[in-house]
Amino acid sequence: MKQTLPLKMLIDLAQGEVDEATRRLGALQQQRNEAQRQLDALTQYRDEYRKRLASDSLGGMEASNWRNFQQFIDTLDFAMNQQRSAIDATDTRLTASKLEWQLKKQKLSSFETLQSRAQQREDVRVSRLEQRESDEFAAKSLRARADLNFE
Repeated sequence: MKQTLPLKMLIDLAQGEVDEATRRLGALQQQRNEAQRQLDALTQYRDEYRKRLASDSLGGMEASNWRNFQQFIDTLDFAMNQQRSAIDATDTRLTASKLEWQLKKQKLSSFETLQSRAQQREDVRVSRLEQRESDEFAAKSLRARADLNFE
């Protein structure tokens, strides 16, 4: 089975590529999850700040304090929009990374299929060789018995 070594090398290389693509995919997923956690924290913080503004304004509030509240809320909204943009960009990279991983996995699977078929062919060849040797041995044994019966 002369093709085993090159095929094994190709499988090892493809497995390394799959492992690396898996690592990149995992890192991007973590990055996306972290960005989502940050967006969730900003959203919660803005909601809490808006509630505080609403409750503080019920009792009356100076215009400068109201402007400060509103400016801070606007700043939080801007940060949230930036965070959403970061999530969208990460989602785009994540989609591309998933596609890359699928292609690498498909390539590995193809090599493994080739290896499996080559192994099956080799098993059939060895089985036939063993059967032939067994048949030859049985034929020799029959001839030897026949020669003994003639003597």
